[in-house]
Amino acid sequence: MALFIFTKAILEGKPIEVFNEGKMKRDFTYVDDIVDGVIRTLDHPATANPSWSGEKPDPGTSSAPARIYNIGNHQPVELLHFIEILENALGKKAEKKLMPMQPGDVPATYADIDDLTNDVGFKPTTPIEVGIPRFVKWYREFYRI
Repeated sequence: MALFIFTKAILEGKPIEVFNEGKMKRDFTYVDDIVDGVIRTLDHPATANPSWSGEKPDPGTSSAPARIYNIGNHQPVELLHFIEILENALGKKAEKKLMPMQPGDVPATYADIDDLTNDVGFKPTTPIEVGIPRFVKWYREFYRI
């Protein structure tokens, strides 16, 4: 969502709100990598854990044939670096409104993809230095900008 919001605002010459003064770290993941992760799970259906017990539950498995995975890039990126790459791709500087951290927010998040990697061999392959320019190209074509 940040990529859409920031791209639109920068192109329109509007300021973007940058929380924690841009020191936030987030796990930005290119959409093609997300799709790859989802498709890989289709070829590896989950199996039930026959020894699963409600009295001593294993939170990573269940008695039903289902599995929940985190899909992400597994590499947190500082928000100011993300914005810098976006500015370069757009050829335009952002007007940044540096804000404090929002109540209840956390300084860094990222997806733990270990289970997905072990079970289906998923590894994201698109760094933000490639994904953001691809997005900007798509955005300009789609919105005819």
